[in-house]
Amino acid sequence: MIRRSLIHDPEVWDQMLLQLPAPHILQTWLWGTFKAGYGWRPFRWVWKDERGRVRAAAQALYRRDRLGLLGIFYLPRGPLLDPSDTEAAEAVLCDLEEEARRHRAVLVRIDPEVVEAEGPAAEGPCDPVEVPLKTVLQRRGWRSSAESVQFPASLWLDLTASEEELLQAMHPKTRYNIRLAERKGVRVRPVGPEAFDLLYDLYVETAARDRFVIRPRAYYRQAWTMFYEAGYARPLLAEVEGEPVAMVMIYRFGPTAWYFYGASRDRHREKMPNYRLQWEAIRWARAVGCRRYDFWGAPAVPAESDPLWGVYRFKRGFGGRYVRFIGTWDYTPWPALYRLYIGLIPRYLAWLRRRHWRRVGVEPGPHAGLRNPLD
Repeated sequence: MIRRSLIHDPEVWDQMLLQLPAPHILQTWLWGTFKAGYGWRPFRWVWKDERGRVRAAAQALYRRDRLGLLGIFYLPRGPLLDPSDTEAAEAVLCDLEEEARRHRAVLVRIDPEVVEAEGPAAEGPCDPVEVPLKTVLQRRGWRSSAESVQFPASLWLDLTASEEELLQAMHPKTRYNIRLAERKGVRVRPVGPEAFDLLYDLYVETAARDRFVIRPRAYYRQAWTMFYEAGYARPLLAEVEGEPVAMVMIYRFGPTAWYFYGASRDRHREKMPNYRLQWEAIRWARAVGCRRYDFWGAPAVPAESDPLWGVYRFKRGFGGRYVRFIGTWDYTPWPALYRLYIGLIPRYLAWLRRRHWRRVGVEPGPHAGLRNPLD
C-alpha cells in the first residue's frame, strides 16, 4: 500500500527528494517558495510504502489561469519517481486526479524528466527507451499536450569522467575554442549579488539581439539571490581585459548541475568567451561533486530549421548525450472546458507577444516566441 502525505518542512522535503532517482531543482522547496511570489500556491506531497520508503514526490503549483477564469495545477519537472514503478505511478496519478476535482482545476499538467529516446549529441535520438510511466498515463486517460512548458529535450554530460577525458570527448573545434579563449586573455571569475545588475544588463542585451522576451529585473534578482544564498546557484562572469563580455548562471541540486541562464555581448566574440565560460562551469560542477551537467534545452528533433539549432550546435560540441523526454501530459475532469482552455490560451499568449513586439517597434526574430521555461 502506498500512502500520500503533505509535507510542511523545507529540510524534510528536500531530503526526501534526494532519495528519489534524478531529483530536480524545480521540485525543491525553494523553487516553490520563489514561484509563490508570482501567484502560485505550492502543494508538496510525498508517497511512501508500508516500509516507510519514499516512492514518489510531487510539488504541484496551483493558480488561476492567465485570464483569471479557471484553476490549474502545474508540476514543473514532476512528479519525481522511478518511471518503471507502475504501482507508485498509479497512486500518484490517482491522487493528482482527485486534487483536480477537489480544487475545480480544469487541468493538471505534468512534464516529468523521463527519457523516451537518447543517443549521441551529433546524431540526435537513436535509441528508444521503454517507459512504463507513459503506458500508465495513457491507460488513465491523460493526454499528451502540444503545449510544452519546459524544453522537450536536453544534452547531458557525464561528469564522472576526468577533465582530460571530458576534453577529449568534445568536438575538436570546441576544444580548440576553449584553448583559444585562454590564449586570447578571456578570464572567468565567480561573482555574487553585487554583480546581478550587471548580469541582468548582459541578459537584456542578449534578448535585444536575439529578440526574445524576458522579465523585469526584479524577477531575476530574486531568483538568482534566493538560490545563491541557499548555495544552489553559481554565477560566473567572463571578462576580456576587465571588460564583462559574457555570463552564465549555473544551478545545482543533488547530483546535477543545470545551465539555466546565459548571456553575451557582441564585443570580443572572436575570442570565444562563451566556450571558456562553459568549460569553467563544467569544471566547477564536477569539483563540487555533481555527476551530471544538464545543458538545459534542445530541440525535440534536431534540425537546422529549428529556432534552437544554433544554441544546440554550441552545446553539443561539449560532448554530451542527447535525451528526449516523454513531454507534457494533461489530465482534466472537464473535457469540454479543457478544449476551450487549450484553444483560447495559446491565442491569448500569441496576442500578448504581438503586442510586445509592436510596443518595442521591432520585427520578432526566430526566438521571439520563446522564453526560458524558468521564467
